[in-house]
Amino acid sequence: MKTEVKVPAVGESITEATIGAWMKKSGESVKRNDVLMLLETDKASVEVVAENDGVLMIQAEAGSTVKIGATVATLDSDITATATSAPAPKKAETAAPAPKAETPKQAPAPSQQSAGLSASGPAVQRIVAENNVDTSTIQGTGKDGRLTKADVLNVPKQGYSQNPGTTPQASTPAPAQAKAPTPVYVPPAMSKQGDKKLVPMTTIRKKIAERLVQAQHNAAMLTTFNEIDMTKLNELRAKYKDTFKEKYGVGLGFMGIFAKAAIEALKAFPSANAYLQGDNIEYHNYYNIGIAVSTEKGLMVPVIKDADQMSIAQVELSIRDYALKARDGKITVDDMQNGTFTITNGGVFGSLMSTPILNAPQSAILGMHKIEDRAVVVNTGKGKEIQIRPMMYVALSYDHRMLDGKEAVSLLVKIKEGVEDPERLLLEI
Repeated sequence: MKTEVKVPAVGESITEATIGAWMKKSGESVKRNDVLMLLETDKASVEVVAENDGVLMIQAEAGSTVKIGATVATLDSDITATATSAPAPKKAETAAPAPKAETPKQAPAPSQQSAGLSASGPAVQRIVAENNVDTSTIQGTGKDGRLTKADVLNVPKQGYSQNPGTTPQASTPAPAQAKAPTPVYVPPAMSKQGDKKLVPMTTIRKKIAERLVQAQHNAAMLTTFNEIDMTKLNELRAKYKDTFKEKYGVGLGFMGIFAKAAIEALKAFPSANAYLQGDNIEYHNYYNIGIAVSTEKGLMVPVIKDADQMSIAQVELSIRDYALKARDGKITVDDMQNGTFTITNGGVFGSLMSTPILNAPQSAILGMHKIEDRAVVVNTGKGKEIQIRPMMYVALSYDHRMLDGKEAVSLLVKIKEGVEDPERLLLEI
Protein backbone atom coordinates (compact mmCIF):
# COMPACT_ATOMS: atom_id res chain seq x y z
CA MET A 1 0.00 0.00 0.00
CA LYS A 2 1.37 3.40 -0.97
CA THR A 3 0.58 6.61 0.94
CA GLU A 4 1.62 10.16 0.13
CA VAL A 5 3.69 12.40 2.41
CA LYS A 6 2.27 15.91 2.04
CA VAL A 7 3.33 19.29 3.37
CA PRO A 8 1.06 19.92 6.36
CA ALA A 9 -0.76 23.16 7.09
CA VAL A 10 1.36 24.89 9.71
CA GLY A 11 -0.48 28.12 10.36
CA GLU A 12 -2.77 30.78 9.01
CA SER A 13 -1.55 32.81 6.01
CA ILE A 14 1.37 30.42 5.40
CA THR A 15 1.19 29.12 1.83
CA GLU A 16 4.65 27.61 1.31
CA ALA A 17 7.59 26.19 3.19
CA THR A 18 11.14 24.97 2.60
CA ILE A 19 12.38 21.43 3.16
CA GLY A 20 15.18 22.05 5.61
CA ALA A 21 16.52 18.49 5.75
CA TRP A 22 15.43 14.90 5.23
CA MET A 23 16.02 12.81 8.33
CA LYS A 24 15.62 9.54 6.40
CA LYS A 25 17.08 8.42 3.06
CA SER A 26 15.11 7.60 -0.06
CA GLY A 27 14.56 3.83 -0.11
CA GLU A 28 14.96 3.53 3.65
CA SER A 29 12.43 1.65 5.77
CA VAL A 30 10.71 3.84 8.39
CA LYS A 31 8.34 3.22 11.25
CA ARG A 32 5.19 5.07 12.21
CA ASN A 33 5.95 8.38 14.02
CA ASP A 34 9.56 8.44 12.80
CA VAL A 35 10.64 11.99 11.91
CA LEU A 36 10.93 12.15 8.11
CA MET A 37 11.97 15.74 7.52
CA LEU A 38 12.34 19.21 8.99
CA LEU A 39 10.08 21.76 7.34
CA GLU A 40 11.07 25.42 7.61
CA THR A 41 8.31 28.00 7.47
CA ASP A 42 8.66 31.74 7.72
CA LYS A 43 8.25 31.49 11.49
CA ALA A 44 9.51 28.15 12.77
CA SER A 45 10.83 24.68 11.96
CA VAL A 46 8.27 21.89 11.95
CA GLU A 47 8.94 18.15 12.19
CA VAL A 48 6.97 15.97 9.75
CA VAL A 49 6.52 12.38 10.95
CA ALA A 50 5.51 9.17 9.19
CA GLU A 51 1.83 8.30 9.48
CA ASN A 52 2.50 4.58 8.96
CA ASP A 53 5.27 2.04 8.33
CA GLY A 54 6.78 1.76 4.88
CA VAL A 55 9.67 2.47 2.56
CA LEU A 56 10.32 6.17 1.94
CA MET A 57 10.63 7.38 -1.64
CA ILE A 58 11.61 11.07 -1.75
CA GLN A 59 10.25 13.28 -4.54
CA ALA A 60 11.47 16.75 -3.44
CA GLU A 61 15.05 17.39 -2.42
CA ALA A 62 16.22 19.27 0.69
CA GLY A 63 16.23 23.02 0.08
CA SER A 64 13.20 22.92 -2.21
CA THR A 65 10.38 25.40 -1.66
CA VAL A 66 7.06 23.56 -1.68
CA LYS A 67 3.42 24.59 -1.43
CA ILE A 68 1.26 23.64 1.53
CA GLY A 69 -0.48 20.35 0.65
CA ALA A 70 2.09 19.36 -1.98
CA THR A 71 3.26 15.73 -2.12
CA VAL A 72 6.98 15.51 -1.35
CA ALA A 73 7.40 11.75 -0.84
CA THR A 74 5.58 8.43 -0.62
CA LEU A 75 5.55 5.57 1.89
CA ASP A 76 5.17 2.11 0.37
CA SER A 77 4.55 -0.85 2.67
CA ASP A 78 4.68 -3.41 -0.16
CA ILE A 79 8.33 -3.06 -1.20
CA THR A 80 11.63 -3.83 0.45
CA ALA A 81 14.00 -1.14 1.62
CA THR A 82 16.92 -0.51 -0.71
CA ALA A 83 18.74 2.35 0.98
CA THR A 84 21.82 0.90 2.57
CA SER A 85 25.17 2.14 3.51
CA ALA A 86 27.77 2.29 0.79
CA PRO A 87 29.23 -1.21 0.05
CA ALA A 88 32.75 -1.95 1.09
CA PRO A 89 35.21 -1.89 -1.77
CA LYS A 90 35.93 -5.30 -3.34
CA LYS A 91 39.19 -6.97 -2.45
CA ALA A 92 41.61 -6.86 -5.31
CA GLU A 93 42.31 -10.27 -6.86
CA THR A 94 45.99 -9.54 -7.27
CA ALA A 95 47.96 -7.16 -5.22
CA ALA A 96 49.36 -4.28 -7.14
CA PRO A 97 53.12 -4.59 -7.50
CA ALA A 98 55.04 -2.46 -5.11
CA PRO A 99 56.73 0.45 -6.81
CA LYS A 100 60.40 -0.12 -7.45
CA ALA A 101 62.71 1.91 -5.37
CA GLU A 102 64.59 4.36 -7.48
CA THR A 103 68.32 3.93 -7.55
CA PRO A 104 69.85 7.08 -6.16
CA LYS A 105 71.90 8.92 -8.69
CA GLN A 106 75.57 9.14 -7.93
CA ALA A 107 77.01 12.55 -7.40
CA PRO A 108 79.04 13.64 -10.40
CA ALA A 109 82.75 13.14 -10.12
CA PRO A 110 84.72 16.25 -9.30
CA SER A 111 86.21 18.08 -12.26
CA GLN A 112 89.85 17.83 -13.12
CA GLN A 113 90.34 21.42 -12.07
CA SER A 114 88.84 20.67 -8.65
CA ALA A 115 91.03 17.65 -8.39
CA GLY A 116 93.98 19.75 -9.46
CA LEU A 117 93.21 22.34 -6.77
CA SER A 118 92.92 19.72 -4.04
CA ALA A 119 96.21 18.22 -5.15
CA SER A 120 97.95 21.59 -5.19
CA GLY A 121 100.13 22.78 -2.40
CA PRO A 122 98.91 24.79 0.62
CA ALA A 123 100.31 28.03 -0.76
CA VAL A 124 98.25 27.76 -3.96
CA GLN A 125 95.07 26.90 -2.01
CA ARG A 126 95.63 29.88 0.30
CA ILE A 127 95.98 32.29 -2.66
CA VAL A 128 92.79 30.91 -4.23
CA ALA A 129 90.84 31.25 -0.97
CA GLU A 130 92.05 34.76 -0.13
CA ASN A 131 91.41 36.15 -3.60
CA ASN A 132 88.25 34.22 -4.42
CA VAL A 133 89.72 32.86 -7.66
CA ASP A 134 87.44 30.79 -9.90
CA THR A 135 89.61 27.73 -10.64
CA SER A 136 87.08 26.17 -13.03
CA THR A 137 88.49 28.27 -15.89
CA ILE A 138 92.17 27.64 -15.15
CA GLN A 139 94.14 24.90 -16.87
CA GLY A 140 96.74 23.57 -14.45
CA THR A 141 100.30 23.34 -15.83
CA GLY A 142 101.75 21.32 -13.01
CA LYS A 143 102.23 17.59 -12.79
CA ASP A 144 98.97 15.62 -13.37
CA GLY A 145 97.13 18.92 -14.02
CA ARG A 146 97.97 20.49 -10.67
CA LEU A 147 97.61 24.23 -10.26
CA THR A 148 100.70 26.25 -9.66
CA LYS A 149 101.15 29.75 -8.20
CA ALA A 150 101.75 31.06 -11.72
CA ASP A 151 98.45 29.56 -12.89
CA VAL A 152 96.38 31.38 -10.29
CA LEU A 153 98.42 34.58 -10.30
CA ASN A 154 98.00 35.02 -14.08
CA VAL A 155 94.21 35.25 -13.70
CA PRO A 156 93.11 38.93 -13.65
CA LYS A 157 91.67 39.29 -10.15
CA GLN A 158 91.52 42.20 -7.76
CA GLY A 159 93.65 41.62 -4.73
CA TYR A 160 96.75 40.11 -6.32
CA SER A 161 99.37 41.13 -8.83
CA GLN A 162 98.74 40.49 -12.51
CA ASN A 163 102.48 40.22 -13.21
CA PRO A 164 103.56 36.61 -13.34
CA GLY A 165 106.42 35.57 -11.16
CA THR A 166 105.65 38.07 -8.39
CA THR A 167 103.80 37.49 -5.19
CA PRO A 168 100.66 39.61 -4.85
CA GLN A 169 100.31 41.99 -2.02
CA ALA A 170 96.93 41.28 -0.49
CA SER A 171 95.23 44.44 0.57
CA THR A 172 93.21 44.44 3.75
CA PRO A 173 89.75 45.84 3.05
CA ALA A 174 88.36 48.35 5.49
CA PRO A 175 85.66 46.86 7.67
CA ALA A 176 82.22 47.74 6.36
CA GLN A 177 80.02 49.74 8.73
CA ALA A 178 76.99 47.73 9.76
CA LYS A 179 73.71 49.26 8.67
CA ALA A 180 70.38 48.80 10.38
CA PRO A 181 68.11 46.59 8.27
CA THR A 182 65.40 48.48 6.43
CA PRO A 183 61.90 47.16 7.36
CA VAL A 184 60.32 45.49 4.36
CA TYR A 185 56.61 44.62 4.12
CA VAL A 186 56.20 40.98 3.25
CA PRO A 187 52.73 40.25 1.83
CA PRO A 188 50.92 37.10 2.97
CA ALA A 189 51.70 33.97 1.04
CA MET A 190 48.11 33.73 -0.17
CA SER A 191 45.55 36.55 -0.31
CA LYS A 192 42.01 35.81 0.86
CA GLN A 193 40.40 38.71 -1.01
CA GLY A 194 38.68 36.32 -3.38
CA ASP A 195 37.80 33.71 -0.76
CA LYS A 196 34.02 34.01 -0.46
CA LYS A 197 30.90 31.93 -0.88
CA LEU A 198 27.26 32.57 -1.67
CA VAL A 199 24.73 30.91 0.64
CA PRO A 200 20.95 31.26 0.10
CA MET A 201 19.01 32.76 3.00
CA THR A 202 16.81 30.35 4.91
CA THR A 203 13.06 30.91 4.90
CA ILE A 204 13.16 32.05 8.50
CA ARG A 205 16.02 34.50 7.89
CA LYS A 206 14.24 35.98 4.87
CA LYS A 207 11.06 36.46 6.87
CA ILE A 208 12.96 38.06 9.77
CA ALA A 209 14.59 40.49 7.34
CA GLU A 210 11.26 41.27 5.70
CA ARG A 211 9.48 41.91 9.00
CA LEU A 212 12.27 44.11 10.38
CA VAL A 213 12.30 46.30 7.28
CA GLN A 214 8.51 46.40 7.33
CA ALA A 215 8.53 47.54 10.97
CA GLN A 216 10.96 50.35 10.14
CA HIS A 217 8.97 51.55 7.14
CA ASN A 218 5.40 51.17 8.44
CA ALA A 219 5.67 52.63 11.93
CA ALA A 220 6.66 55.97 13.44
CA MET A 221 9.13 54.26 15.75
CA LEU A 222 10.76 56.08 18.62
CA THR A 223 12.75 54.88 21.65
CA THR A 224 12.87 56.18 25.20
CA PHE A 225 15.44 55.11 27.82
CA ASN A 226 15.69 54.79 31.58
CA GLU A 227 17.79 52.97 34.16
CA ILE A 228 16.78 50.57 36.89
CA ASP A 229 18.45 50.01 40.26
CA MET A 230 18.54 46.21 40.58
CA THR A 231 19.55 46.19 44.27
CA LYS A 232 16.24 45.02 45.77
CA LEU A 233 15.59 42.47 43.05
CA ASN A 234 19.07 41.02 43.50
CA GLU A 235 18.49 40.81 47.25
CA LEU A 236 15.12 39.11 46.68
CA ARG A 237 16.63 36.55 44.34
CA ALA A 238 19.56 35.87 46.65
CA LYS A 239 17.20 35.36 49.61
CA TYR A 240 14.64 33.08 47.97
CA LYS A 241 16.33 31.49 44.93
CA ASP A 242 17.03 28.15 46.65
CA THR A 243 13.54 27.87 48.16
CA PHE A 244 11.97 28.96 44.88
CA LYS A 245 13.83 26.34 42.86
CA GLU A 246 13.16 23.63 45.40
CA LYS A 247 9.42 24.30 45.25
CA TYR A 248 8.92 25.01 41.53
CA GLY A 249 11.86 23.26 39.87
CA VAL A 250 12.98 26.38 38.03
CA GLY A 251 15.31 29.26 38.87
CA LEU A 252 14.03 32.66 39.91
CA GLY A 253 15.22 34.79 37.00
CA PHE A 254 14.80 38.41 36.00
CA MET A 255 12.41 37.81 33.12
CA GLY A 256 9.48 36.70 35.28
CA ILE A 257 9.68 39.90 37.36
CA PHE A 258 10.05 42.09 34.28
CA ALA A 259 7.08 40.39 32.59
CA LYS A 260 4.85 41.01 35.61
CA ALA A 261 6.07 44.62 35.88
CA ALA A 262 5.35 45.15 32.18
CA ILE A 263 1.81 43.77 32.55
CA GLU A 264 1.03 46.22 35.34
CA ALA A 265 2.35 49.05 33.18
CA LEU A 266 0.28 47.88 30.18
CA LYS A 267 -2.84 47.92 32.32
CA ALA A 268 -2.16 51.57 33.07
CA PHE A 269 -1.38 52.39 29.42
CA PRO A 270 -3.53 50.09 27.23
CA SER A 271 -2.40 51.71 23.96
CA ALA A 272 0.91 49.87 24.33
CA ASN A 273 -1.02 46.58 24.37
CA ALA A 274 -2.98 47.35 21.19
CA TYR A 275 -2.68 47.08 17.39
CA LEU A 276 -3.19 49.79 14.81
CA GLN A 277 -5.52 48.37 12.14
CA GLY A 278 -5.88 50.94 9.37
CA ASP A 279 -7.86 53.81 10.86
CA ASN A 280 -8.90 51.75 13.90
CA ILE A 281 -7.17 50.75 17.14
CA GLU A 282 -7.62 47.16 18.30
CA TYR A 283 -7.41 47.10 22.10
CA HIS A 284 -6.80 43.80 23.88
CA ASN A 285 -8.21 42.75 27.22
CA TYR A 286 -5.59 40.01 27.51
CA TYR A 287 -1.82 40.17 27.91
CA ASN A 288 0.19 37.86 25.68
CA ILE A 289 3.85 38.57 26.37
CA GLY A 290 6.38 37.59 23.70
CA ILE A 291 9.86 36.62 24.92
CA ALA A 292 12.59 36.94 22.30
CA VAL A 293 14.72 33.79 22.08
CA SER A 294 17.92 33.53 20.06
CA THR A 295 18.41 30.27 18.12
CA GLU A 296 20.91 29.01 15.55
CA LYS A 297 18.37 29.72 12.81
CA GLY A 298 17.53 33.23 13.96
CA LEU A 299 15.50 35.20 16.48
CA MET A 300 12.17 33.70 17.51
CA VAL A 301 9.51 35.21 19.77
CA PRO A 302 7.35 32.58 21.49
CA VAL A 303 4.36 34.04 23.28
CA ILE A 304 3.29 33.44 26.87
CA LYS A 305 -0.48 33.67 26.51
CA ASP A 306 -2.61 35.14 29.32
CA ALA A 307 0.55 35.94 31.28
CA ASP A 308 -1.46 38.25 33.56
CA GLN A 309 -3.21 35.19 34.98
CA MET A 310 0.06 33.42 35.77
CA SER A 311 2.29 33.54 38.82
CA ILE A 312 5.94 34.48 38.50
CA ALA A 313 6.81 30.79 38.82
CA GLN A 314 4.48 29.88 35.96
CA VAL A 315 6.01 32.57 33.77
CA GLU A 316 9.51 31.27 34.52
CA LEU A 317 8.42 27.70 33.73
CA SER A 318 6.93 28.83 30.41
CA ILE A 319 10.14 30.67 29.49
CA ARG A 320 12.21 27.58 30.31
CA ASP A 321 9.96 25.32 28.22
CA TYR A 322 10.15 27.67 25.24
CA ALA A 323 13.94 27.89 25.56
CA LEU A 324 14.21 24.09 25.42
CA LYS A 325 11.87 23.89 22.44
CA ALA A 326 13.87 26.58 20.65
CA ARG A 327 17.12 24.73 21.30
CA ASP A 328 15.64 21.51 19.90
CA GLY A 329 13.96 23.29 16.95
CA LYS A 330 10.46 22.33 18.12
CA ILE A 331 8.80 25.73 18.48
CA THR A 332 5.59 25.71 16.46
CA VAL A 333 3.85 28.49 14.60
CA ASP A 334 1.07 28.55 17.20
CA ASP A 335 3.69 29.19 19.90
CA MET A 336 4.56 32.51 18.23
CA GLN A 337 1.16 33.94 17.35
CA ASN A 338 -1.06 36.58 18.95
CA GLY A 339 1.54 38.38 21.03
CA THR A 340 0.52 41.83 22.28
CA PHE A 341 3.83 43.03 23.82
CA THR A 342 7.42 41.80 23.55
CA ILE A 343 10.43 41.73 25.89
CA THR A 344 13.95 41.17 24.58
CA ASN A 345 17.08 40.79 26.71
CA GLY A 346 20.27 41.78 24.92
CA GLY A 347 22.07 41.84 28.26
CA VAL A 348 22.66 38.09 28.11
CA PHE A 349 25.04 38.80 25.21
CA GLY A 350 26.71 41.77 26.94
CA SER A 351 24.72 44.62 25.36
CA LEU A 352 24.85 47.77 27.48
CA MET A 353 22.24 49.71 25.48
CA SER A 354 20.28 49.23 22.26
CA THR A 355 17.12 50.32 20.47
CA PRO A 356 14.90 47.26 19.90
CA ILE A 357 12.76 47.13 16.74
CA LEU A 358 9.01 46.71 16.99
CA ASN A 359 7.53 43.26 16.54
CA ALA A 360 4.71 44.22 14.15
CA PRO A 361 1.78 44.63 14.55
CA GLN A 362 2.58 45.31 18.19
CA SER A 363 2.97 48.92 19.23
CA ALA A 364 5.73 48.60 21.86
CA ILE A 365 8.71 46.46 22.87
CA LEU A 366 10.89 46.49 26.00
CA GLY A 367 14.66 46.00 25.80
CA MET A 368 16.63 44.77 28.82
CA HIS A 369 20.40 45.10 29.01
CA LYS A 370 23.54 44.19 30.92
CA ILE A 371 23.72 44.88 34.66
CA GLU A 372 26.77 46.91 35.67
CA ASP A 373 27.92 48.38 38.97
CA ARG A 374 27.90 52.17 38.73
CA ALA A 375 28.28 55.08 41.10
CA VAL A 376 24.86 56.68 41.63
CA VAL A 377 23.41 59.30 43.96
CA VAL A 378 21.10 57.67 46.51
CA ASN A 379 18.70 59.44 48.87
CA THR A 380 19.11 57.53 52.16
CA GLY A 381 16.62 59.62 54.12
CA LYS A 382 19.48 61.26 55.99
CA GLY A 383 20.77 62.94 52.92
CA LYS A 384 22.20 62.07 49.53
CA GLU A 385 25.12 59.72 49.18
CA ILE A 386 27.13 58.31 46.31
CA GLN A 387 26.91 54.53 46.34
CA ILE A 388 27.88 51.66 44.06
CA ARG A 389 24.67 50.06 42.78
CA PRO A 390 23.90 47.34 40.19
CA MET A 391 22.23 49.31 37.38
CA MET A 392 20.53 48.28 34.15
CA TYR A 393 19.63 50.48 31.20
CA VAL A 394 16.20 49.71 29.72
CA ALA A 395 14.73 50.89 26.44
CA LEU A 396 11.14 51.12 25.23
CA SER A 397 10.62 51.38 21.48
CA TYR A 398 7.08 52.37 20.55
CA ASP A 399 4.91 53.38 17.63
CA HIS A 400 4.41 57.13 18.01
CA ARG A 401 1.13 56.86 16.13
CA MET A 402 -0.24 54.83 19.05
CA LEU A 403 1.51 56.38 22.04
CA ASP A 404 2.48 59.93 22.78
CA GLY A 405 5.87 60.58 24.33
CA LYS A 406 4.35 61.23 27.75
CA GLU A 407 2.58 57.85 27.74
CA ALA A 408 5.68 55.97 26.60
CA VAL A 409 7.93 57.60 29.20
CA SER A 410 5.35 57.02 31.95
CA LEU A 411 4.96 53.38 30.94
CA LEU A 412 8.72 52.81 31.21
CA VAL A 413 8.80 54.58 34.58
CA LYS A 414 6.00 52.26 35.74
CA ILE A 415 8.09 49.23 34.76
CA LYS A 416 11.09 50.74 36.55
CA GLU A 417 9.08 51.24 39.76
CA GLY A 418 7.83 47.66 39.70
CA VAL A 419 11.29 46.14 39.28
CA GLU A 420 12.97 48.44 41.81
CA ASP A 421 10.29 47.64 44.40
CA PRO A 422 9.10 44.05 43.77
CA GLU A 423 6.61 44.20 46.61
CA ARG A 424 4.55 46.56 44.44
CA LEU A 425 3.96 43.68 42.02
CA LEU A 426 2.44 41.55 44.76
CA LEU A 427 0.16 44.39 45.81
CA GLU A 428 -0.51 45.36 42.14
CA ILE A 429 0.10 49.05 42.84
